[in-house]
Order: sequence, then C-alpha cells, then structure tokens
Amino acid sequence: MKDAFGIPQSLLVLGGTSEIALATARRLVVRRARTVWLAGRPSPALESAATQLRSLGAEVHTVAFDALDPESHETVLGKVFAEGDIDMVLLAFGILGDQAHDEREPVAAVRVAQTNYTGAVSAGLVSARALQTQGHGSLVVLSSVAGERARRADFIYGSSKAGLDVFAQGLGDALHGTGVHVMVVRAGFVRSRMTAGLEEAPLATTPGAVATAIELGLRRRSETVWVPGALRVVMAAVRHLPRAVFRLLPL
Repeated sequence: MKDAFGIPQSLLVLGGTSEIALATARRLVVRRARTVWLAGRPSPALESAATQLRSLGAEVHTVAFDALDPESHETVLGKVFAEGDIDMVLLAFGILGDQAHDEREPVAAVRVAQTNYTGAVSAGLVSARALQTQGHGSLVVLSSVAGERARRADFIYGSSKAGLDVFAQGLGDALHGTGVHVMVVRAGFVRSRMTAGLEEAPLATTPGAVATAIELGLRRRSETVWVPGALRVVMAAVRHLPRAVFRLLPL
C-alpha cells in the first residue's frame, strides 16, 4: 500500500527500459518502493535496468511484454497482479518514429500509432481494471506536449500522444471515486536516447526532472503534471494561436 505521502511500495513499469521510467523507479526505490516489475521486450537492456534497481535494494522482476501484442496483455499483466497488489503502474512505452520517413511509409506511421496509442489503450485498460479490483493504486501515463497541437515536424507522433492523452483523461474520470488515481504527465523535449541527434527545443528537460515531477504529482494526487511547469502557460497560448500564425512559427 502507498504511504501517507503517496509513495508506492510496489511498482509495475510498462516500458522497462525507458529512461524516464528508470529515473522514476530509482527515485521511488530510494524513497520507499520495495518491489518493482519491469515489463518489456526481453533484452540485455531490460536485465541491466533490473540489476541497477536491485543494487538500490529493491526486489526486481522482469516480465516479457510487447505493446504491439495487445492480445497478450491481459494474460501477461494478469500474472503480475496475481503475485500481489501493485500500488502504481507507470505506462512509459512509446516510440518517436521518423516523421519524414513515416510520411513516405504509411506502415511505419501505423507502427507509431499502434505502439503509442493502441498498445497503450490495451495495457491501460487491463491495468486500470486490475487496480480497481484491488481497490487502490495509481496509473501514471507518460503523455507529451506534442499532443497539444499538431506540428508539421512531428504530427504523426503528436497525434498518437493526443489520442493517448484524451484516453487517459477519460479513464481518470471513469475511475473517479473507485480508489484508483490516474495521472497524465505532459513532458516537453526530454534529453534522452530517443531524442539524441534532434535539435533541442526550448524548455528542454531531463529524465530526472520528469521523475521528480512524477513523485511530487503522486504526493499531491495531481491529475495532470507538466514538465517543466512553465509549459502549462506556453501551451495555453500556443493552443489559441490562429492556424495561419501557428504555421509560420519555427516549430
């Protein structure tokens, strides 16, 4: 069970090699978390992530999980929840894609959508039902400011995150009053492996900063967290720009 400050004792990470997820897991283990499940495709990177967390004193398990195989999600995640209560599920998987390439290759664009949205809908619903059955827990969903308004530079990725964001908000409303807390994390440009080689956007942040914001959001039982916080004001303005003006911006 979570303590009075909202820090979970047990954590399930969907996307077990995500840098943001691992920064969050490390932070929570240092605070109080003792059991961590890392779900992802079997790989040396997944095992390395588990070893890192074990070195901090956590009991860590890895589980084979594929976002692109929604038919398996109920079985795979069901086995995790059958082992005991999970205080927090962190939905952290996703791919950026290559906008120029994906526009020319629709199959590649569909893979971005299926990973970031379809897979997340499946895993999110399975996790939410399990949390509701046990009567408590938090589902933390990594969204993105890219979903706030379509940009020429990344509208395929952005559209998948827009769908995920709306889904998570609606799921949070559906679960209100059940004991399950849903928190949407809207991060800006995060310096990570996924963004390596890309031009850095203003108000860029780090996996560690996102992890800090997630912990604070859990303590406050926030429904939406912006990282960095200044993006809330920036995106409020961007959302209301006339389309003709928005197209002229170097975004």
